[in-house]
Amino acid sequence: MTGQQTTRRDGPSADRPVTVLVADDHPLWLSALERDLVAHGLQVVATASDGPATVRRARATRPDVLVLDLNLPGMRGDEVCRALGDVPTRALILSASGEQHDVLAAIKAGATGYLVKSASAAEIVDAVRATARGEAVFTPGLAGLVLGEFRRMASDPGEPSEPAPEAASRPIPELTERETEVLRLVATGMSYKEIAHELHLSHRTVQNHVQNTLGKLHLHNRVELVRFALSHGLEDDPVSGSAG
Repeated sequence: MTGQQTTRRDGPSADRPVTVLVADDHPLWLSALERDLVAHGLQVVATASDGPATVRRARATRPDVLVLDLNLPGMRGDEVCRALGDVPTRALILSASGEQHDVLAAIKAGATGYLVKSASAAEIVDAVRATARGEAVFTPGLAGLVLGEFRRMASDPGEPSEPAPEAASRPIPELTERETEVLRLVATGMSYKEIAHELHLSHRTVQNHVQNTLGKLHLHNRVELVRFALSHGLEDDPVSGSAG
């Protein structure tokens, strides 16, 4: 959930817990979620029950991850994401709705991932940790929906897209062959773990390639990275098999 003025960070280090702000207007759900996160070693630095309070507390605490309901009083979850565009916090939407328009509105506003509330406590905890690492996490079936929308936007001349580089766009001149290879797999919707397995790399190495690519392309999160890759046709590139 980052904007043009955001200073990116690579997420929490190994010597400190992931910090989380939880926003939901249902007190029992909020309390249970906070308890589950803390029980699994995450640090809940604040909670909020409406949109404006979420924005204020996120700015004050600057957590690694903002876990928020989509339908908050005062401001919707996607509006909260837009309002926090200059804060280096990654947003994970946790909503009762799995409707297409809700999912796309949240992701376009800058949310990193989207889970429906039927997810188990363990799935939510894993999703928060993954979000802190910069990974996009979706309830099964929603990732394909988001990728499909990005493909449509990349192919629609009426939609704004990343400018095509002069000469050949493959490989992207700013990137190494391995970074381009990782970017191509990101565009297919693969997780970092799946990419690591596919390329016989460590999870940390894949993360480093993604962070380097974000910096070189002046992008801010995985959602922007997917849009860039699709707009440059990288989804259809063959795997080069180059060394890392």
